[in-house]
Amino acid sequence: MPKTMDDLKVAFAGESQANRRYLAFAKKADDEGFAQIAKLFRAVAAAETVHALSHFRALGEVKATNENLQAAIAGEHYEVNSMYPEFVADAEKEEMKKALTSFKWAMEVEKVHEVLYTKALSNLGRSTPEVEYYVCPTCGYTHEGPYIGICPVCNSPGERFQKID
Repeated sequence: MPKTMDDLKVAFAGESQANRRYLAFAKKADDEGFAQIAKLFRAVAAAETVHALSHFRALGEVKATNENLQAAIAGEHYEVNSMYPEFVADAEKEEMKKALTSFKWAMEVEKVHEVLYTKALSNLGRSTPEVEYYVCPTCGYTHEGPYIGICPVCNSPGERFQKID
């Protein structure tokens, strides 16, 4: 594989992580009353997304929707069956409770994502009713339609779920 392809992968990962990091920084700045700094963090996060998507396209990783769904299913399956179980074991062994909770919640939610993607793939090209998605802001649990009750992963109230447009 050409070195440039490796460079694109590293750049994609770095820009993607910068986006998430800056959005976390923006939330903290907002919480502390620094609206202008929060706005700056969000602006730079948006720019990092532009960079990441450009690198990802240059890698040739954006394909037809059926291939993209298959790649998403494979990624979620890997996280649920290989990555997170190993991470959970490490966190348990090292008694890192916050990391353990984070890993367990993510693993449970990734199971739902795999199911949602599989359903979307099986319905691809068919006429199906439009579905709205709601996401728990605490753990990321993803639900088709408004969620009533408490989150099955983290026990957050359903009224806190955020509608995704």
